[in-house]
Amino acid sequence: MGAKLRYAMVCSSNQNRSMEAHALLKRHGFDVSSYGTGAHVKLPGPSLREPNVYDFGTPYKSMHDELRRKDPDLYKRNGILPMLKRNLGVKNAPQRWQDNAADGCFDVVVTFEEKVFNIVIEDLSNRKQVLIRSVLIINLEVKDNHEEAATGGKLTLELCQEIESADCWEDAIDDIVAAFERQHKRKLLYTISFY
Repeated sequence: MGAKLRYAMVCSSNQNRSMEAHALLKRHGFDVSSYGTGAHVKLPGPSLREPNVYDFGTPYKSMHDELRRKDPDLYKRNGILPMLKRNLGVKNAPQRWQDNAADGCFDVVVTFEEKVFNIVIEDLSNRKQVLIRSVLIINLEVKDNHEEAATGGKLTLELCQEIESADCWEDAIDDIVAAFERQHKRKLLYTISFY
């Protein structure tokens, strides 16, 4: 078994896909964090034009309590209250990827949409690379709904278990990705960047 790696789960702004994967990996003993890349955390509201918008750092408990007061039936029915309750069990508040410099560096960053994959690559390339330590950035495309997030979380766990079990992920990543794509019929994007 290779050394214990640090993982980051990154999605856009609603905290569903990254937090589902974070919760599952955490339960399996992984050293994992999760982030969004948007300007704010956006959760569905009563209509598409009326999302609930929060600043990163707003506690999940505050979001949960506010939405429960606004319309408990709507937010229970659309899965937002259960999602926030799950998030509460994982960490206090959402964090923004671009502000994570204080968190140190990760060995593997998993994104769930190509746009976020590109944001992470650009962000890392704009940072001062002082450690010259490699980081694998991998995108597993997952639709942004509760069912797909659950499936994506399981696939992410399986992928990370394969990476974790490699003696040297840098040497094994091409084979790991090829086997994953064959087995699950899902195309992965991946690249290596540096801290």
